[in-house]
Amino acid sequence: MQKRWALPLMALAAVPAWAQGVLKIGEVNSYKAMPAFLEPYKKGMDLAVQEINAAGGLLGKKVELVVRDDNGNPGDAVRAAEELYTREKIDVLTGSFLSHVGMALTDYAGQKKRFFLASETLTDKVVWANGNRYTYRLRGSTYMQTAMLVQEAKKLNKKRWAIVYPNYEYGQSAVATFKQLMQQAQPDIEFVAEQAPPLGKIDAGAVVQALADAKPDAIFNVLFSVDLGKFVREGNTRGLFKGRQVVGLLSGEPEYLDALRQEAPEGWIVTGYPWYAIKTPAHDAFLKAYQTAYKDYPRLGTIVGYNAIQSLAAGIRKAGSTDTEALIRAFQGLHVDTPWGPITYRPQDHQSTMGAYVGKTTYSKELQRGVMVDFYYADGKDYQPSDAEVKKLRPASAQ
Repeated sequence: MQKRWALPLMALAAVPAWAQGVLKIGEVNSYKAMPAFLEPYKKGMDLAVQEINAAGGLLGKKVELVVRDDNGNPGDAVRAAEELYTREKIDVLTGSFLSHVGMALTDYAGQKKRFFLASETLTDKVVWANGNRYTYRLRGSTYMQTAMLVQEAKKLNKKRWAIVYPNYEYGQSAVATFKQLMQQAQPDIEFVAEQAPPLGKIDAGAVVQALADAKPDAIFNVLFSVDLGKFVREGNTRGLFKGRQVVGLLSGEPEYLDALRQEAPEGWIVTGYPWYAIKTPAHDAFLKAYQTAYKDYPRLGTIVGYNAIQSLAAGIRKAGSTDTEALIRAFQGLHVDTPWGPITYRPQDHQSTMGAYVGKTTYSKELQRGVMVDFYYADGKDYQPSDAEVKKLRPASAQ
């Protein structure tokens, strides 16, 4: 009898504990509209899922990621989220890149009373004016990242500023914050030109000429993706940046900087991700794992996707459940270790303290692409309004 049962018992022991069920994470995002950011983002999520499952899964279950494309459309995003719950029977929801889409999913979470981790969307409204008790946000907001750049911009002591931004929620929010914080720091500042092309539809020649005609001392740029590439190329051609300092939100992210190659701007003050030069044990381990898995280097999206899944995992472990109320409680003050160091989800506004790297752009002959130099990590906890200000900005129902 002992010999007869030896093999089955050994086989049973080899079955992972999570084979008893599946825990589904639903994710909604603009994959077709923003592939440069979201393809690496998806790989970051997949890497996190692989690591979690290799360690035994969550709550004794294998983790499965179920993804839907929102086509960059708020209505499609809400329909996709509902389909994930009703048909796929997901346990928890995350995602969103574009700010207006993130706001729609935030509203959906509040109406349906379902926990939602907004991973990438940057608008302040997700955690402030439109915030609700069901929504938390991972990535640093437009306020936080703009405040990081204002710290550097005010050192330039430039009086005449021009501004260019994509004309939708993210761009509008970033510009409002920049003006507010710069006017506080430098009361004599002048905003001499403002260009707001539609997202993805910039007429770069006309925009560059309008900015040049205003003769600014410095430029605050909020463009990204293909709009940023067209703006930089046209600005280089027409000499817009010669003798002028440019401060660029997101402009140091490899998703956008790499595509410019030798046309990468010189000396812009930016937020981004210098993956090639971060030397910490946590990042070294992450970089090695990612390069081993994908034979590629990470982008900023990779970090966001990875951190989103690891945040959900940490919250689920702490809650001991995927129950909405349990997750809300678990995320209040939740600490998560990330490749960039530890972050905390603030109870007062459900915003994480994930920061950003701030530095200057240049072209690297060795890497044959634009890179960040003279950079430092700006911890998000140092670039947020006071609790009293947050209380005024956030609805009482969201407290």
